[in-house]
Amino acid sequence: MTKRRIVVGMSGGVDSSVTALLLKQQGYDVIGLFMKNWEDDDNSEYCSSRQDLLDAVSVADTIGIPIEAVNFSKEYKERVFSYFLREYQAGRTPNPDILCNAEIKFKAFLEHAMQLGANTIATGHYAQVREVDGLYQLLKADDASKDQSYFLHRLNQAQLSHAMFPLGKLLKSQVRVIAEQHGLSNYAKKDSTGICFIGERPFREFLNRYLPTQPGEMRTPDGNVVGQHMGLSFYTIGQRQGLGIGGAKEASGEPWFVCAKDMARNRLIVVQGHDHPALLSHRLTALDSHWISGTAPLLEHPFAAKTRYRQADAPCRLTSIAGSSCEIAFIEPQWAVTPGQSVVVYDGEVCLGGAIIEQGHD
Repeated sequence: MTKRRIVVGMSGGVDSSVTALLLKQQGYDVIGLFMKNWEDDDNSEYCSSRQDLLDAVSVADTIGIPIEAVNFSKEYKERVFSYFLREYQAGRTPNPDILCNAEIKFKAFLEHAMQLGANTIATGHYAQVREVDGLYQLLKADDASKDQSYFLHRLNQAQLSHAMFPLGKLLKSQVRVIAEQHGLSNYAKKDSTGICFIGERPFREFLNRYLPTQPGEMRTPDGNVVGQHMGLSFYTIGQRQGLGIGGAKEASGEPWFVCAKDMARNRLIVVQGHDHPALLSHRLTALDSHWISGTAPLLEHPFAAKTRYRQADAPCRLTSIAGSSCEIAFIEPQWAVTPGQSVVVYDGEVCLGGAIIEQGHD
C-alpha cells in the first residue's frame, strides 16, 4: 500500500520542523517545501532566509525526508505586498500575515504541493481542523498562548479540507523538547517575528523605501497643535512610541497616544492617557468579511471576538450583516480599534471567520 503523501511547509523554525518529524513518525510520505517569498534586499542583515534554508535542509536531513526550495516572491509581491502598501498609503494598518496564509501558504503552496502528488499540506501553525457533517471547522490550539487561528481565519472550506496542523494539541514547550530529543539542530532557535516572510527590521525605515513621507501636524481633538508627524502611513492607532511629543506635556502629564487620522487634512490626532475615551470603542464596522463555513453567523448571538492578535476574547454580538460588511457590538469597550486590522469572531473554540475593520465607534 502506498503511503499518503503530505507536503510540509518548512521555514527553518522549530515548529515546522517538528510538524515534519511527527508526520514522518506517523508513517506519511513527507516532503519538505521551503518557500522563498522575498528578494528585494535578501542580503541585508534583516533577511534571514539563507540561514533559514540551511536550517530547514539540516532538519530534513536529520529526519530523513526530501526537501525542495520554491520561490513565490512574484506571487507574494502581487498578492500580498502590493495590498500591504496600498493599505498603509490609505492610512490603515494591514495584517500581511493573514493575507499571506490565504494567498501564499494555502494557495500557491497548496497548488505546488498538488503538483508533487500530495493531497494534503501541513504547517507549523498552532491551530486545529475538525470535520463535522461534511463541514470543516477551524479550532483554536490547545496552547492558548500560541494559538494562531486569528491568522488563519480567511481560509475557506477547500483550503481547510487539504490542511493539517499537527501541533494543535501540543504546548510550545513540548515542541521544543521533541525537537531536542530527536536531535533537530534548531530546537532552541528563537521564534521569528516581523512581517510575514520579510523578517524583523526597523519598520518605519523599511516602509519609507516604498512610501513617501508627507509631514503634517499632530493635533489634539480640540485642535491644539502639539507636534509634527512624518506621514500618516507611518503611524497606527494606539501608538505611543516614536511620537516625539514627550515635551508637550499638557495638564495631565500622561503619555500621548495616536487616536485617529484625518486623511483629508493630513493630520494625526493624538490624546493623552491610555484610557482616553477617544481610544475606546463599543462598536465597530468591518468590511470584506469571510466566514469559514460559507454562511454568516447568527445576528445577536453571544460570540466573542479579537480586534488584534494578542488579545483576550471579548464578548460581542453581530448586530448587522449587509453583503460583505458587518457591525459588531462589544459588551466592554475595546481599546485602539484599528482600521485595516482584522476582527476575528469565535464561538467557543471554533473560529467562525472575520472581517477587515473599517472604523471603531463609541
